[in-house]
Amino acid sequence: MVIRSPFPDVDIPDVSLTELALARAAELGDKPAFVDAPSGRAITYAELADSVRSTASGLAERGFGKGDVLAHYAPNSPEYAVAFHAVARVGGVNTTANPALTVDELTTQLSDSAARLLVTTPELLEKATAAARNAGVEEIFVYGEAGGATPFASLALAGGEPPDVPIDAAEDLVALPYSSGTSGLPKGVMLTHRNLVANICQMTAHSRADDDRVIAVLPFFHIYGLVVLMNLSLYRGVTVVTMPRFDLAQFLLAVQDYRITRAYVVPPIVLALVKHPLVDEFDLSSLEFINSGAAPLSAELEAACGRRLGCQMQQGYGLTETSPTTHWVTDEPEWQKSGSIGPPLPNTECRVVDVVTGEDVAGDAPGELLIRGPQVMKGYLNNLEATARTIDRDGWLHTGDIASIDPDGSMRIVDRLKELIKYKGYQIAPAELEALLLTHPAIVDAAVIPLPDEEAGEVPKAFVVASAPIASDEVIEFVAEHVAPYKTVRAVEIVEEIPKSPSGKILRRVLIERQRTAPNREVIHRGSH
Repeated sequence: MVIRSPFPDVDIPDVSLTELALARAAELGDKPAFVDAPSGRAITYAELADSVRSTASGLAERGFGKGDVLAHYAPNSPEYAVAFHAVARVGGVNTTANPALTVDELTTQLSDSAARLLVTTPELLEKATAAARNAGVEEIFVYGEAGGATPFASLALAGGEPPDVPIDAAEDLVALPYSSGTSGLPKGVMLTHRNLVANICQMTAHSRADDDRVIAVLPFFHIYGLVVLMNLSLYRGVTVVTMPRFDLAQFLLAVQDYRITRAYVVPPIVLALVKHPLVDEFDLSSLEFINSGAAPLSAELEAACGRRLGCQMQQGYGLTETSPTTHWVTDEPEWQKSGSIGPPLPNTECRVVDVVTGEDVAGDAPGELLIRGPQVMKGYLNNLEATARTIDRDGWLHTGDIASIDPDGSMRIVDRLKELIKYKGYQIAPAELEALLLTHPAIVDAAVIPLPDEEAGEVPKAFVVASAPIASDEVIEFVAEHVAPYKTVRAVEIVEEIPKSPSGKILRRVLIERQRTAPNREVIHRGSH
């Protein structure tokens, strides 16, 4: 059975993303578009549009144009939006990278995406330079100034108008974030102008007017921050207060001082808002809505947060591969239900199918959630096989998540078929950590599973078969030296054998069940978060 949105379809204009996002810039004029929370530095809508235009002209003067890729390796700031839309304005493609990536991880993304240019910060320049050299990036720009890189601001000095580049919204890419999909190593997700334009129009259909003040603590490199916080906010004409990273005290201070009305967060932030005593020291009375996404949030925690802060709690659902949003609890009171991800967005179709037979399930029985709509990606970059595994011949994207349907048409995510580990909303591919573990001379086999964790949602646990004595701490330190902090293994168990199927596939479910029946085998090492 095809499940359709209870809301009527919306019109999707045939325009580029920048045309849509900045359509009201002249009208909004001196209204702040972005404010940097630590410094208070603001950029108005008029200034943003002017900076995008002049920066795009500077990129074009360097020969950067349609189909060329620029990599963003930086935390949130108002300039992130300038760089993103300047690239989009000349028909370029934005690949967004986590600032926590190591040199090797960044090199892989730069090489795979064929990035020509890179923009970063002085603090990240050393890693960025090494990765750019490895991947053959032509030029590095830096926000501010630092030796060995071109000041990003110098691009805007070119003056003049950028070239009028024809954009085929349905075919031309604008964003290339990296995702592990339902399994495996990170892959470039090809998102067109139309994908993102469609999703913004879908999300806007049932949200209120443009008087919000939004806090952007979720990173712009992540699809949630990139589309929902940056671009949806620009289209709606709201003011976005950016934070370079999450710190609870600074987050609460920003909500208080800037009178934030809507906060987009992830479950670990909700947990802190529910349990941390520091929350009571700040005036958060301006908060009207908290939207949680990127990972499941329990109904109990959602309700507790709403009670403590006296605001409306909402969840949504999506994937990098769906630009990202497919389901959304709207602002209307009748859709407020703790634990629900809401109904499908307009123009979105869903199915819930049996994970074995692929047939539609009956009633509220759980099954794998399939999505079809204009927000579904074009495919994975240079990976037809992975694309075919994810999007079937009828255009249904297989999410790998297990969902159930409520009688009113809203949905709930009840489990995950896919093997990804969700750490504070970030995706960790077990296969990536397993491949790394096998490079250790004393490790002959390895498997990684998610370990439930109240603070992070899930953390990676490694099961290791060793050929020589090896301590858990040694394994943890070895992984930490080679991956971004959020990917670090937090617990290790030395075993005699990794359970596998006859075809050699690791039977992670066996290990997960073993963990459930004997949960006290190890101590979780917190390390860097």
